[in-house]
Amino acid sequence: MRHYIGLIHKQADSDFGVSFPDFPGVVTAGTSLDDARAMAEEALAFHLEGLVEDGEAIPEPSSLEDVVSNNDNFSPVAVLVALKAETTKVVRVNVTIPEDVLDQIDRYAERHGYSRSGFLTAAAKKAITRRASLAAHQRIQTDALLTCSRRPFPLWQPLSSRPEKPRLIS
Repeated sequence: MRHYIGLIHKQADSDFGVSFPDFPGVVTAGTSLDDARAMAEEALAFHLEGLVEDGEAIPEPSSLEDVVSNNDNFSPVAVLVALKAETTKVVRVNVTIPEDVLDQIDRYAERHGYSRSGFLTAAAKKAITRRASLAAHQRIQTDALLTCSRRPFPLWQPLSSRPEKPRLIS
């Protein structure tokens, strides 16, 4: 598992802030030290996912010696932040798409801040997740129906065949 160095910053009237020397501009914060570390893992994973989607290179983690040799990084506390999930290698592919669909993809991606590859990756992941979710839902429904069909009595009866409630005789 890869680990990157996060620098925890804290002032008297602030939350715990975390920055990453390997990724300038990636910052997060938490109200407690544990919260800040959890938020740092999430921010790191989110940033690296974006780099992968955009086809950019992911830098190797810097050593602690390299980080603290920079005078700006001397006063904060350095912590190792684990990368939640290993990123996968980006592969260039050649696909055939109708021109009008490609135009729609490009317009949508631009309006929503995606690259073409980032949008296609997100759309594919969403379709795969939706398909898996639907399949799981159908399995649950099938299991429920099978369980119900094994009951020795029906789950419902017409009103005319229900036994009458006992009545008090006075």
